[in-house]
Amino acid sequence: MRYNEKELQSLAKQPAEKADELWMKGPKKGSVLKKRLVKLVVNFLFYFRIDEEEPIGALLLEHCTLTQEDDNAFSIHFGEESERKYFFKCASKEQCGEWVEALSNASYEFMRKSLIFYRNEIQKMTGKDPLEQYGISEDSRFQLGTTRV
Repeated sequence: MRYNEKELQSLAKQPAEKADELWMKGPKKGSVLKKRLVKLVVNFLFYFRIDEEEPIGALLLEHCTLTQEDDNAFSIHFGEESERKYFFKCASKEQCGEWVEALSNASYEFMRKSLIFYRNEIQKMTGKDPLEQYGISEDSRFQLGTTRV
């Protein structure tokens, strides 16, 4: 995937939907758990060394699988490579549940489905398409039964 490093660093400095210090292990063989500041911004999961401002990595939360490993741990893997996963250990069961929920709701596809659902609900209540005023009511991204790649 191509990205602009300055824009990504700028995004990492934005207010987070969720941020905590978690134990994290990367997908490389021999990786060990290390304490990291983990920060969710829109659909990116940034991770930092504790007390550093620049992220050391970022995960784009699209086309990934989120798995709750146990009461206070979860993992993320991409594509069919389930053995190559990012592993996160939380301080408590409650914290882990909050992270799993936040990450589950962070993808573009989840946001798209939510927009379609609320668009239909508003249209049922008012009889008007709320996207029409923006000139995007016919956009295929906002229609049921279509997916954006």
